[in-house]
Amino acid sequence: MVLSMIFISKYMVPRGYTGITIFPFVFLKYTSLMKNKVLINHEKIHLRQQLELLIIPFYILYFIEFLIGLVQLRDWHQAYRNISFEREAYINENDLDYLKSRSFWKFLKYY
Repeated sequence: MVLSMIFISKYMVPRGYTGITIFPFVFLKYTSLMKNKVLINHEKIHLRQQLELLIIPFYILYFIEFLIGLVQLRDWHQAYRNISFEREAYINENDLDYLKSRSFWKFLKYY
């Protein structure tokens, strides 16, 4: 079980996004999003990824993957969606039991 604290802040969430996870916090743009179990699950997957990589390395890898994707694809949204951490979260966000059975470093499958 991944424990987190959820905050509502339209200022912490970048424009064009509904949520962001910065360990150990989940920031959502609007209060109504707290009812969105798929979004919450997506963000909890990121919490697990961050914890597994001891937080700082997660952000370094995330940023490097994004930059490489941005150079290769020349498209912000495609570069973001192509980050291995995002691929894992998007593919599994609808499976609300995913984190119960997820193995350690599962994101490597999406690399």
